[in-house]
Amino acid sequence: MSALLEVKDLTVQLKMDSGMREVITGTSLTIGAGEAMGLVGESGSGKSMTAKAIARLLPKGAETQGSVTFDGVDVLALEGDALRKHRSKVAVVFQDPRAHINPVRRIDDFMTESLRLLEDVPKAEAAKQAASALEEVGIDNPSKRLKQFPHELSGGMLQRVMIATALLSRPRLLLADECTTALDVTTQAEVMAILDELRRDLGLSLLFITHDLELAGAVCDRT
Repeated sequence: MSALLEVKDLTVQLKMDSGMREVITGTSLTIGAGEAMGLVGESGSGKSMTAKAIARLLPKGAETQGSVTFDGVDVLALEGDALRKHRSKVAVVFQDPRAHINPVRRIDDFMTESLRLLEDVPKAEAAKQAASALEEVGIDNPSKRLKQFPHELSGGMLQRVMIATALLSRPRLLLADECTTALDVTTQAEVMAILDELRRDLGLSLLFITHDLELAGAVCDRT
């Protein structure tokens, strides 16, 4: 299996009041096309920071060493339009959807923003694509949901909105960062089933970040 993503000796330092602090040291991993890999570790071990380095979402002032290669492209050297294109092909689903969805904007505004601004998709067509994506993740009456605000949806439904939004850019790699941690056990199982089904149907690669080794073992090809 050829590697879609290859991380070699990745080291990340963040700027602190006391100076630079190393938060990732020499991490290496590869993910093949269509493969699901689990990244497992305790809180503070650097899992989320690794995902942010892959997606180029590190905090301002962060310094990196090593290499991150996606589909043969040097990710750490990307700028401008090339970086925006990379972020459309490497989508992230974060742990707490309420922390990443603006509470005063409707769901359709959140979901269609990147399509309208970066891909110049007309408003009506963007809304149509968003509704279709909501149906893919098991949300009924998507037209109604698009007009609602985040506080009107449950945590499990908001996480499905996050997954649907990530899929709108037609990514090749999905970074799922503790995306079920804040959910109850039943909803967690439903969300994981949706992720697994969509990954197989769409041929996505998946980096599943978790502290739960048993959960990673259930959905990933390797950890």
